[in-house]
Amino acid sequence: MIRINVPYIDQSRRYPTGCESVSATMLLRFLGVELTVDEFIQDYLPCRAFETVNGEIYGPSPYEYFCGSPYDEDAFGCYAPVICSALEKVLGEPGIKAQLGERAFKVLDETGQTIEYLTKTYIDKGMPVILWACINMRAPVIGPQWMLLDTKETFTWISNEHCMVMTGYDANGYYFNDPYENKGSVYYEKKLTKDRFAAQHMQAIGVQEI
Repeated sequence: MIRINVPYIDQSRRYPTGCESVSATMLLRFLGVELTVDEFIQDYLPCRAFETVNGEIYGPSPYEYFCGSPYDEDAFGCYAPVICSALEKVLGEPGIKAQLGERAFKVLDETGQTIEYLTKTYIDKGMPVILWACINMRAPVIGPQWMLLDTKETFTWISNEHCMVMTGYDANGYYFNDPYENKGSVYYEKKLTKDRFAAQHMQAIGVQEI
């Protein structure tokens, strides 16, 4: 069994849809970066609102923006490229580099990699992983849909989307820091975790020291 001690942050009081930002901030705190969730959202996370045009709902791509606001319980979320880019900006800041001293990190979008790869590449080396799955590991729900603001293509959201920090594993399952409803450290069995991970496009982010 491997367990990594990662500072925990609850999303429920201020960030009802901010699981991605809270998970990213937990990882940053683990690395030694003193940054608040509000600073991450306000200074680094690109957000874009929905618009109604001629009765049609138009919105951003979650691959490019957070869809809505993490402070809004009716917002949606964002996907790995958005958080990856935000983390790169944080870690590239001169003030943050000063906090880290001689340590430097690179951020990798590991979307499409298996959980076995993630545990071998990161967890086994003492580095937590940001991973997308479903709230409380509930079944994914297809929808809703909206028209993308930039391309006018129809986008379908997979509801129950959730982001957590994977902190360890044993023979039967995986441990996470789950920011939802102040759950703290949670444990889910392997097959369920893999199913819900696959339902959210196998999205994950890893950080490596360079």
